[in-house]
Amino acid sequence: MDRKKILVGNNEIRSETSYNTSYTGLTGKYSINVTFNGAADFKLGKRELRLHPENFIFLNSNTNYSSRIDSTTKVNTLSIFFDPYFIRDFEYSRRGERFLLDSPFDYKYEAPVFVESIYPLQGALKDNLVSLWSLIKSNSTNQLLLNDCLHNCLLNYYSVYNSEVVNRAASLKFHSHITKSEILRRLSIAKDYIISNYNKNIRLDDIAQMACLSVNHLLRTCKQAYQQSPHQFLTIIRLQQAKYYLKNTDYPVSEIVDMVGFECPSSFIRLFRNSFKVTPGQYR
Repeated sequence: MDRKKILVGNNEIRSETSYNTSYTGLTGKYSINVTFNGAADFKLGKRELRLHPENFIFLNSNTNYSSRIDSTTKVNTLSIFFDPYFIRDFEYSRRGERFLLDSPFDYKYEAPVFVESIYPLQGALKDNLVSLWSLIKSNSTNQLLLNDCLHNCLLNYYSVYNSEVVNRAASLKFHSHITKSEILRRLSIAKDYIISNYNKNIRLDDIAQMACLSVNHLLRTCKQAYQQSPHQFLTIIRLQQAKYYLKNTDYPVSEIVDMVGFECPSSFIRLFRNSFKVTPGQYR
């Protein structure tokens, strides 16, 4: 196992390349977790999540969780552990400018609690994390540069959070803000279950049970928040994973079809062409 760790104040950046690792009792700091290839498993109480490339997991500081890698090929992971005071200061810095100038250190509120979920890794945040990965591999000790990277990671995570949580909760057709937040939290659990088990034969009843929603309630609210049904979301996840395998591996198309959970190669090719305007072979 190749493991590197850099401390940035009370924050920590950790990079690992390994076949097998296991950590338990992780808690005390907010964390962003990403894998650049392969998969990593996380357990949060009864929730079991599988992290794949092109996604990341964000966890709160008070969450007790474990992580595990068990792979026949090397898996590259990156984790950022944010000190709660760093997050609280970041939250505080987003207040009005005049207030910040008058009371720059007046922390009189608790650290925030985010919806813990698997989020899409793309855009500026993906660039931030790739840059951090390069810095830690080069053993950089430039604290100013590293702090700047951590600040940018948070800034861009908040942008993702607003898009994936705040705006989606607002689109739910309920009057109560508390109800909207709770429904979105349960939908996030359903979404995470689909992402973590996309290559299996998932039943709608299983998804609804995991989210503690009735089947029809799940269907209705999922359409409101994500503008698609659970089945449509599952199909998109499978196609995205197929794109990853086509781009980053030499697996034959027929094998990829089975790996991502499709039963029929011809229907996979048709769905792929309709979604991305090229055949799997042309994309590769």
